[in-house]
Amino acid sequence: MRKSIVYGALFLMACGQRTQQQAQTQQTSQSDKKETITRPDNFGADVAFLKEHVETLVLTDSTSKAAIAIVPAWQGRVMTSTATGNDGRSLGWVNHDLIAAKKTQPHINAYGGEDRFWLGPEGSQNSFYFAPGDPFDLAHWQVPAVLDTEPFKVVAKSKGAVTFERDMQLTNYKGHVFDIKATRTITLIARRDVRNYIGVDLHKSVQAVAFHSANSISNTGQHKWDTAYGMPSIWILGMFTAAEKNTVIVPTRNGGAVNDKYFGKVPEERLRTNEKIVYFKADGKYRSKIGLQQHASYNYLGSYDVEHKLLTIVQFTLPTTTQRYVNAAWGIQSFPFNGDAINAYNDGPPAEGAPQLGNFYELESSSPAAALKPGGSMEHYHRTIHLSGDDKHLDPIVKKVFGVSLAEIKKAL
Repeated sequence: MRKSIVYGALFLMACGQRTQQQAQTQQTSQSDKKETITRPDNFGADVAFLKEHVETLVLTDSTSKAAIAIVPAWQGRVMTSTATGNDGRSLGWVNHDLIAAKKTQPHINAYGGEDRFWLGPEGSQNSFYFAPGDPFDLAHWQVPAVLDTEPFKVVAKSKGAVTFERDMQLTNYKGHVFDIKATRTITLIARRDVRNYIGVDLHKSVQAVAFHSANSISNTGQHKWDTAYGMPSIWILGMFTAAEKNTVIVPTRNGGAVNDKYFGKVPEERLRTNEKIVYFKADGKYRSKIGLQQHASYNYLGSYDVEHKLLTIVQFTLPTTTQRYVNAAWGIQSFPFNGDAINAYNDGPPAEGAPQLGNFYELESSSPAAALKPGGSMEHYHRTIHLSGDDKHLDPIVKKVFGVSLAEIKKAL
């Protein structure tokens, strides 16, 4: 498609970089071994596993068997979902080893999840992940606890939605203090309403689950957030199970310049581009990441898993006017507000013979940098849609949303 999509009641007009060596070291630190716990093969088993270790909320759809599992203790994170009830496939990636270990890790606790809340930037002179004056290296990199292991408070809940809040105080690399209220509402979308967001009716045989997060941050302090003081961004990341024939699909515009050098240039057999779309291999076997800036992207991206006949669509807020986006690369940046609006990541060994974090890939979106006066606020929406079915029923959806066919996706890589 050559224009942004309008989606029903929510009008959606619509991450950070790091050096190869630093990021590879970071990956190794997150897990000392591959995931070894046998992954539950259905949603019900995953929910039961989560409930053994942490409070887990489940939202269900009265019009279908769709459901999502949310953990308040991990920032109101959507951990996984299903289109077909407890016996159906669990669609989010869950780090069973780490959760079962019941031990917090240094630097980060990568529990997994399809929709998690972070704040950018990760690097630069405005970073929230390095203390003032510290070197930009792994030993000093630390995800703030409030974005890692601390809970968000449930302030409202219904069968189809739950709202979380959290007051937090963060200090950036410049030593500037940010008082922030984060509010986050997770809503399960009824199957009958999915067509409103993709512009195509679903065949009755197509299995569907969809949800969105409405995220906001407010400046509750006394200082204006600007380029001199620093500006945070809302950063939403989704972790999904990788597969051998799984391809990320990213529509592009204005030349579609792709940043593919996060962890070294992505090999040609894993990344293909043309005048309208980017194809990126997401098999969980080769560590790589791509990003696009606001002017080069639309307000959606997705993936297609051939084996499971699973189409995933992610939609997010992307303003129509040019905005500043945080540059999250580690180190002091000459252009700290010239970063990416969207990213896709494929996990893999950080070095030959080294263990990887897990068999997953990520679809990410970021808000613009929040230039807020005291009392001001900013919102960012992020929607995830999973559709599974026969090619003949998914192909019209793919053509409508992405402007290409399933056949083109399958032969792209």
